[in-house]
Amino acid sequence: MVNSTVDTRRFSTRRWRCLGWLVCLLAGSLLALAVLAQSPGTKQALVLTLDDSINPATRDYVERGIRRAESNNAELLVIELDTPGGQVESMRRLAQTILAAKVPVVTYVTPSGARAASAGTYLLYASPVAAMTPGTHLGSATPVTLGGEDEDANSQAMHRKMIEDGVATIRGYAERHGRNADWAEQAVREAANLDAQDALDRNVIDVVASDLDDLMAQLDGRQVALADGVTTLSTQDIERVREGPDWRTALLSLIANPVVAYGLLLIGFYGLVFELASPGTLVPGVVGGISLLLGLFAFQVLSIDLAGLGLVLLGLVMIVGEAFLPSFGALGAGGIAAFVIGSVLLMDEANSAAAWPLIGGTALIAAGFLLWAVMRLIKVRRRVPLTGREELIGAETVALGDFSAGRGKVLLHGERWRARGQADIHKGDRLRVTALEGLTVTVTPLADGDIECFDDDHEKGTT
Repeated sequence: MVNSTVDTRRFSTRRWRCLGWLVCLLAGSLLALAVLAQSPGTKQALVLTLDDSINPATRDYVERGIRRAESNNAELLVIELDTPGGQVESMRRLAQTILAAKVPVVTYVTPSGARAASAGTYLLYASPVAAMTPGTHLGSATPVTLGGEDEDANSQAMHRKMIEDGVATIRGYAERHGRNADWAEQAVREAANLDAQDALDRNVIDVVASDLDDLMAQLDGRQVALADGVTTLSTQDIERVREGPDWRTALLSLIANPVVAYGLLLIGFYGLVFELASPGTLVPGVVGGISLLLGLFAFQVLSIDLAGLGLVLLGLVMIVGEAFLPSFGALGAGGIAAFVIGSVLLMDEANSAAAWPLIGGTALIAAGFLLWAVMRLIKVRRRVPLTGREELIGAETVALGDFSAGRGKVLLHGERWRARGQADIHKGDRLRVTALEGLTVTVTPLADGDIECFDDDHEKGTT
């Protein structure tokens, strides 16, 4: 009987063990199938749209697109370009990213009527493949300063240095990809322009394509030189994945607009000046600090990461400071705004799903703390003073005797005080203190109705 029980237990154990291995095998197979299902079975071309000025926001958008194309092993990345130009520093950093990309980057000026002016010309020359739609143009690559050119010698010397630097940069891009370096120099020195067909004839671009289908057909089998070697494009029946600018890029583009950026710098500067001139005002300092960081980011003095980190830290300091420097919500509200804006700057598209709950939760907790602090402050300020001269004003007292010539004695908080008041005040009259001068109080009689109202108000702390 015992042996039978032991055999039964062994059989049951083996059965459960086999079942466990079967479940593990099934789970592994399903996981493998899921991975294979997520892996692109066809060749992909990631298509981005850059139809704004080249600034920190659009640079960040294209750089994230290049990283995504590399991680997805895309066949190529297409940038549909229509730009009036942009910031030199943003253009340089984006061009460096394109030159170092492990995936072929095709810059395609489209649709008809679009342009690749100024900084856009540099990006065309930096791209492994430069393409245009009929009816588009490029050129006018002469660098200019934001405030225009002055006539003094120093400004002219600086302008010449910018021109020579621009010539050296664009010639380097042209020689890298075997394009017309002489015309590139002409575009910088003389602001020359070319339409699509002329650009193709003069070896400024590689392809003239009427649309994206025509572009893919012409690129099939083309050899492209990348940083890590030469690759041959295979674009026949390629899947196109279009990813336009998201709300984050739109927000950052608004901040990076030259007019808005300049205004942010002015607001930041004068806000801090007003705060230093009148310490404790807080609102100018809060607005000035946030505006200054955003303005420095827009002008590329601070990178997007540094600006975001600075705003997050500034926001946290402001939120904590609300508890120690009550400002009726000025510090707290500014801190929440700075924290959220900084978090958006730091947010990466890859982890945005996980970042939003964290940002929202932190902002809600900070807002709740701010509301609690403001309500506590309001309650404290409305409370009747319990000590000092302020506490005596409005207090109730009793006449200790008849007043003579408007003067007499009163009992106030268990103490005898000299008092001034009306001549018809008699012993036992209930009075209210209306003023205090030295050790003499000024009193006025209380009617029966006033006494009840006064008592209620005093209890409520609204005297």
